[in-house]
Amino acid sequence: MIQRKQTVFLLLALAAVIVCLCLPLGAIEPKGMGVPALFYNIGLYANGGYQIHPLLFVDLVIIGVLTLACIPLFKKRKMQMKICVANIVLTLVWYGYYAFCVLHLFKDMGTFHPRFAGCLPLVALILFVLAYRGIKADEELVRSMDRIR
Repeated sequence: MIQRKQTVFLLLALAAVIVCLCLPLGAIEPKGMGVPALFYNIGLYANGGYQIHPLLFVDLVIIGVLTLACIPLFKKRKMQMKICVANIVLTLVWYGYYAFCVLHLFKDMGTFHPRFAGCLPLVALILFVLAYRGIKADEELVRSMDRIR
């Protein structure tokens, strides 16, 4: 049901995740001379070749699939809440590994310059929290109506 506000939040979160998958997360400016390397979710693109770091990519794909599966479950609110919590945890895991890559894996390569796409999972995280709160409010409303009958 598109009329529910949490469905809109989930769709916006899905859009943020998809855009984040397509855009570079940052650029690494080398210490010496050279062309800056672009850091994507799938890996690092430098000097015409890729270094694969697929954990970020796989994590965002799982988040996207779970979000897409969560949208038609409007009649199963408890399952939707569990999926939203799983998405929140997976987004936090994504940020943990992103920070690990920036602070440890790429520090010897040069200076890291973040890009806009690194903020999109944070936007998705906020939208997942808002969707969770909306689903929980619906569940409480249904329970209160059951008590009245």
